[in-house]
Amino acid sequence: MSLKNLIDMLNKQKLVDGMVHSQHMHKHDFVESLLQKQHDAELQNFIAKQSATEIGSYLDALPLEEAQKLWHKIPAERENDVLWEISDERRIDIAGDRQPGFEDSKINVYQLVDGRLKSIPLSGRKDLEGAKPIWVDLVNSSKAERVFVGSHFGVELPDPIQATDLEVSARFHVEENDDIHLHSNFLLDRDGNSRSVPVAFILHGGILFSLRNEELSVFRLQRRRALTQPNYVTDCIDLLLDLYGADVEISADSLENIYAKLGVVGRHVLSEAITDQEAAGILADIAEEEDQNGRIRSNILDTQRALSFLMRGRLLTPDQISDAKQILRNIDSLNSHTAFLFDKINFLMDATIGFININQNKRVNQLTVFSVVFMPINILAGVGGMSEFSMMTEGTPWPLAYGGFLLGSAFIGLITYVLLKHFEKRRLKKQ
Repeated sequence: MSLKNLIDMLNKQKLVDGMVHSQHMHKHDFVESLLQKQHDAELQNFIAKQSATEIGSYLDALPLEEAQKLWHKIPAERENDVLWEISDERRIDIAGDRQPGFEDSKINVYQLVDGRLKSIPLSGRKDLEGAKPIWVDLVNSSKAERVFVGSHFGVELPDPIQATDLEVSARFHVEENDDIHLHSNFLLDRDGNSRSVPVAFILHGGILFSLRNEELSVFRLQRRRALTQPNYVTDCIDLLLDLYGADVEISADSLENIYAKLGVVGRHVLSEAITDQEAAGILADIAEEEDQNGRIRSNILDTQRALSFLMRGRLLTPDQISDAKQILRNIDSLNSHTAFLFDKINFLMDATIGFININQNKRVNQLTVFSVVFMPINILAGVGGMSEFSMMTEGTPWPLAYGGFLLGSAFIGLITYVLLKHFEKRRLKKQ
């Protein structure tokens, strides 16, 4: 619904209220109360269908009296989101001194104090005034929050998901104002739920801005180290390199977990025999580890491209170049490990499929034995159904004749089975 439709609805409500108020009727107060409930329901239905950005634009465009009326109908749980979307002047008019807070999002601001990172408590807009951080970390931030933080520091902060949807060649670049943009994927491995989380980095004015929509163990590890170890980082580029280095460490830990899981699977696969149901479960486990291994390989290659970009751009000091080269060497070693794991996964998968084929061959062999055993019996059964059999057994009681026939058929089937097993044993001995 557009702003024009909202204005028409509010004007219609005002007109109806005026007409009812001027009328003298029985139960006048009851009618006005009922009409007011109807108008409130219309506004609440309208608000429920609008986003916080749309409601904010309506509040800025409406006359003050209408804006106040609309504001009072906004549910309490949505008020903070809407406050981010309106101008400061209109916010003061309708909400007084109330400031929009960082509720669902998590924005961490760190400055360097005596060689250690120190977190700046952040609950609202005023807390950023006078801050001189080297790292601003935004987790699950809204567009309005990114606009506010970006305007405060003079930088445009993108949506991390849209940023990493760019072509690979466009993920690492330098803007005309010398801002450095890097968009990478980091590994999230939590409770068996493994996936890649996009993270956008911006280096602007000596500050590292990191944007993502989920918490990552890499960032927790970096914060713990920088908060507790003196002189662990000296500037924002050190922070960036350490984040990439921590991502490589997390990837190495995940590879060790894959080693352990494949070891369990391998012992099961190389046991004497496995059923088809067990083989199906093993194939599912192998496919999961293959997916995890591929994701790790993709992420560390992404990190490798980012480090190569920083080194080619001559953006690092000699010490930082040395650190970047060490990270690249670690990535090379992990690449060889992922290649080995792919080979092991292929071997285990081939072995499992081989067991499935063996089980199928056993069933086919059993069917073959049954068909050979019953073949002479079928011939005798065909003979027994012919008229010549009745002529040969003429004068013999039919129970005796057919009973003897059945015993003879069973004897022939037993002899056939014994001979088949004898020849099978001889064949196995020769092998």
